[in-house]
Amino acid sequence: MDIAIDTSKSRYHIDKNGYYGRFGGAYVPEMLFPNVDELQHKYMEVLSDPAFQQEFEALLRDYVGRPSPLYFAKRLSEKYQAKIFLKREDLNHTGAHKVNNTIGQILLAKRLGKKRIIAETGAGQHGVATATVCALMGMECVVYMGSIDIERQAPNVSRMKMLGATVVAATSGSQTLKDATNEAIRDWINNPVDTHYILGTAAGPHPYPDMVARLQSVISEEIRKQLLEKTGSELPDYVVACIGGGSNAAGAFFHYLDEEEVKLVAVEAGGKGVHSGHSAATTQLGKIGIIHASKTLLMQTEDGQITEPYSISAGLDYPGIGPMHAHLYETGRAMFLDATDDEALAAAYELCKLEGIIPAMESAHALAKLKDLPFNPDDVVVVCLSGRGDKDLNTYIRHMNK
Repeated sequence: MDIAIDTSKSRYHIDKNGYYGRFGGAYVPEMLFPNVDELQHKYMEVLSDPAFQQEFEALLRDYVGRPSPLYFAKRLSEKYQAKIFLKREDLNHTGAHKVNNTIGQILLAKRLGKKRIIAETGAGQHGVATATVCALMGMECVVYMGSIDIERQAPNVSRMKMLGATVVAATSGSQTLKDATNEAIRDWINNPVDTHYILGTAAGPHPYPDMVARLQSVISEEIRKQLLEKTGSELPDYVVACIGGGSNAAGAFFHYLDEEEVKLVAVEAGGKGVHSGHSAATTQLGKIGIIHASKTLLMQTEDGQITEPYSISAGLDYPGIGPMHAHLYETGRAMFLDATDDEALAAAYELCKLEGIIPAMESAHALAKLKDLPFNPDDVVVVCLSGRGDKDLNTYIRHMNK
């Protein structure tokens, strides 16, 4: 498994100081410095350990159900005149890509002697995946979730509680993912010795962006092997993924970052329109700032106050993006598009009718841009189907009846 691969000579991976170009770093309060410093010095040592890799691979195989299938979507391909494959992360245990990261991080936490786990969640999939691995390992679990997200993702809240997690509502600000992350960081400051924070996306202070990307890189590692088997080449023409903070995109892109001939497409949440005041299209609306201890692109006012993001998708309404993605945007290595709520809904219904698959609302944003990409009939396109749509059924039903 290539999670500990040497990336030091890459233009697009993290450098030895924890930066992607000018993005990244660890702008942490003094009380958190020992925790972050410990992770910075030990995460690669742990990820490189053959015993860790063996345990991680065994759980991904026997517990999560990997490798996830790479499915040739025949009817979708006919419609868009390209060879479209879906990387079926929705078929993982817990229903999304998130569990790849939580398994890796809880194994790390055990090796660091931690006894308590905290996490943030938006759509609830990371919260469920964290609660799942805490139950598996017999560790205390506290999940912070915005009160608005608790309401719109009620099935996942029930799952977390059933798995033994304590779900704490974040009631400040927009009461969504940003605010849940704030509360998790506050908890970590107050409990620095026995607690590990399983951050769910490729954002936050170094080493989290790189650590999460490496744990999710099993996605692109499998894609390469599966494409070789199915098409005779490891390299597709396009890899498409939705992006909020960017963990599924980081995982899908990871082993292709230095393959310049592979076009990388990240799709942000356009909400009600990029310039409507109700959007989460960070690359279009953001400028350089610091959020959750990382320098990145951030939606903010002229005086530096964070702009409240909006998306129909609870997993994409984050006002920033991970520093890897900010660097990919600035260098032009990846193409960043945005899909509105209406486009994402239409793409979700289309996948249901053409392929019999109900996608997560987040994944539907990636599917929504197939209509806007200039495909040739022989182009091989991989879409990371990051999660299943069970959690979004109330949203889908509500809009179907309009």
